[in-house]
Parts: sequence; structure tokens; C-alpha cells
Amino acid sequence: MKKNKAFSSAGKLTALLFLITIFLTPFIIVNAGQRGVLMHFGQVQDTILGEGIHVIIPVVNTVQKMSVRVQSQEIPAEASSRDLQDVFTDVALNWHIIPEEVNAIFQQIGDEKTVIQRIINPAVQEVLKAVIAKYTAEEVITKRGEVKAGIDNALSTRLINYHIAVDDISLVHVHFSPQFSLAVEAKQIAEQEAKQAEFIALKASKQAQAKVNLSKGEVEANSLLRETLTSQILQRQAIEKWDGKLPLIIGKDVPKFLNLRDLVDANKN
Repeated sequence: MKKNKAFSSAGKLTALLFLITIFLTPFIIVNAGQRGVLMHFGQVQDTILGEGIHVIIPVVNTVQKMSVRVQSQEIPAEASSRDLQDVFTDVALNWHIIPEEVNAIFQQIGDEKTVIQRIINPAVQEVLKAVIAKYTAEEVITKRGEVKAGIDNALSTRLINYHIAVDDISLVHVHFSPQFSLAVEAKQIAEQEAKQAEFIALKASKQAQAKVNLSKGEVEANSLLRETLTSQILQRQAIEKWDGKLPLIIGKDVPKFLNLRDLVDANKN
């Protein structure tokens, strides 16, 4: 009997302490970068608790804290290009819950982990596939900025309906299948070889043209020389270059010097 009374007294004391603890802690603290979703017997209320300390009614009210800070999520994704090449990439997404809509996102979807699994990951996969399909595999590389902007716009439009704002998105480690990578490498080598062959052919053509021009110049110079070089000019050039010594002519009789006057008189006749 005494033992039962002791156990009964202990149980009552424990219950009393529990009730006192509940009723003496009617406060909730919302930390920096958080918002509090206020619920009344489990029903989400329109009131959103900001950072700081708030008075609530114990048992009646409960609060679900939600982070509104920028969160980073890296999601591996696979898509097909317009020319049916497999494109593999990691999408780095920075996002945050819109602070004024935390009650709506918690009521409709759940906490941050549920939001990532049910909303963000599938949205990234679907948007990436839709945008990549508009470009060839080569354009995914050469127009990377345009592809990124397309994914950013499409994903922002999609996630805003779920009370999520996109801060930034990046395409990390974009790569293709091994077969396509080998084909691209072979194409680049072929293009380099073609450019080199074109350069060699152009160089040979220019060298040949230079030789032709040189030959034409020599022909034209000789033709002009023939047209302008008269006997009088030749005589004058010979006289200008004469060193004053008369040439010796050896005939049948005796050697004799050439008479310059006789040469001039002969030209006159």
C-alpha cells in the first residue's frame, strides 16, 4: 500500500513538473537566416515569425524553423543534344526559399530536404534536357554562355512557382561520350592538317607568282633596252668608258693601232 502511494506521488510530481516546464517556456527563438512557420494545433498560420524571440502558447502553438539562406546544390545531370549526342554535366545551383513564402512552401511541400528531393532535383533534370536539346554537341561548348542563360531563365521560371528563388547556376565539368570525344579530336587534327596544307599551297603559289613576275620584269627590261639602245648611245658609252689606249690590230702586214677618226668617219658614211 505504501509503495503504491509512493509511486502515485512520484507520477503526480513528474506530471506536475512537466506541466510547469511547458507553461514556463512560452518562448521560441528564431535564429539568423531562419523564419518560423507558426502552427495552431498543426494548422499552418499566415503569420511568419522573423528572427528573434517570440511568445507562443505552449501545446497550442508549434513552430517549424526554415532556412532562408542561400543554399548550394550540385546535381549530376544527363541530356541529349540536337544531334543526338550524350551530354554529361554537373549543375551547381544556388537557391533560397523566399522568406515571405516559407509558410506556403512548408504547407505544400515540406522542409528543406523534401524541397530538394521532390522539387529542385527533378526540375534541374527536366530543364537541362529541354535546353540542351536545342543545341548541337559542338554548340553546347561554343555557346556555353547562351546555354547557361537558357537554363537559368527556364529554371527560375519553374521554381518561382514553388516559392524558390534561383540565385545562380553553373555548368560544371561538361563532357561527352568517349566515342564523341575521339571524333572531335580527329576532326580538330584533320582541320589543322588541312590548314597547314592550304598554307603550304598558298606559299608555293606566291613563290611561283614571284618567279613569273621576275621573269616578266626581265623580259620587259630587255625589250625596253633593245628599243632605247641605239648605235649612237653605244658609241657614247664606249667613249665614256675608254681608258685612252688605242686597240692594237694585227693584220697581214705589220701591227697597227686603230685610228679613232677612221672609226667615226666610217659611222658617218
